[in-house]
Amino acid sequence: MNLQQHYDQMWMQASSLFESGNFECDAFLHTPTDRRRGITLLARPPLPVATRIQQMLDELQSSEPRQYYYPTSDIHLTILSIISCYEGFMLDLISPQAYIEIITEALRNHPPFGINFEGITASPSCLMIQGFLNGNQLNQLRDDLRVYFKKSDLQHSIDKRYSLQTAHSTVVRFQIPPQQPLDWLEKIKKYRSYDFGTFEINELELVYNDWYQKAEHTVSLAKFSLGQMQNF
Repeated sequence: MNLQQHYDQMWMQASSLFESGNFECDAFLHTPTDRRRGITLLARPPLPVATRIQQMLDELQSSEPRQYYYPTSDIHLTILSIISCYEGFMLDLISPQAYIEIITEALRNHPPFGINFEGITASPSCLMIQGFLNGNQLNQLRDDLRVYFKKSDLQHSIDKRYSLQTAHSTVVRFQIPPQQPLDWLEKIKKYRSYDFGTFEINELELVYNDWYQKAEHTVSLAKFSLGQMQNF
């Protein structure tokens, strides 16, 4: 999969909709009754990279404050959605330790890997940081996780919605159509090729989360140094 071509295609389709004022707005962002929960294996960018992302978000928010901008604490890269969020899922329905053990086995021979956050792309509902991989390690890691879970009898929904192949990070979601969509689009375009930084991913985290990975609804279940594992 050519990530640059994929991100470019996403941008062209979304920006065309934006120019005509078509945005997909999320009605659930601040709904207190939203009980969708799941389990995700993720990674977080280091502070210098997250700070550059936050600086962009601050600029966009100053001109369009009514959108949802991810706080630094919530910015993440999804490695694999183990159980996609659904209404009624709770931790006491599963054995978290069983998930920790199978992930530990799947990750045992995987070294750290590098990623570059460069530029942004979009869908009709959100803005994303583009992630580019140094090598094929992330895809191999995801494939091993898929194999281990498919051989197990543990509840999972891996690849049920779609097969995750990119390395993007969602950072803005639309709550209402922007007041000045064309002006805002011009601000966004400044970051189409902006270099947010290159970093090494050497730690993954398994979390119980809501749809948006909000820190106040997230429970950390385990952290994994690639090849090793630390429990809370």
